[in-house]
Amino acid sequence: MPTYAFRCADCGDTDAVFPMASVPAWLDCRACGGTARRIFSAPHLGAGSSTAMKLLDATKRTASEPAVVEALPSRRTSPGPVSHNPLHAELPRP
Repeated sequence: MPTYAFRCADCGDTDAVFPMASVPAWLDCRACGGTARRIFSAPHLGAGSSTAMKLLDATKRTASEPAVVEALPSRRTSPGPVSHNPLHAELPRP
């Protein structure tokens, strides 16, 4: 469900979650009990704790906070096991 912003004249902004079909224009302020008017703001559709939202946030964060390489990678010791299958010799090499 989306999160909507409401503004109380005394307490300031507050957020509340409502289904899209039943969003009120006014809300009782949780802090002072006064009326808080719904304000139009950027949509808060994805306030997620899901794995997909965490992945998207981490991907966006790499644009402004890239990982810094502090040292060269360690030297490779061996290329790994060698196949003696004659069919593997016909495969293209990188």
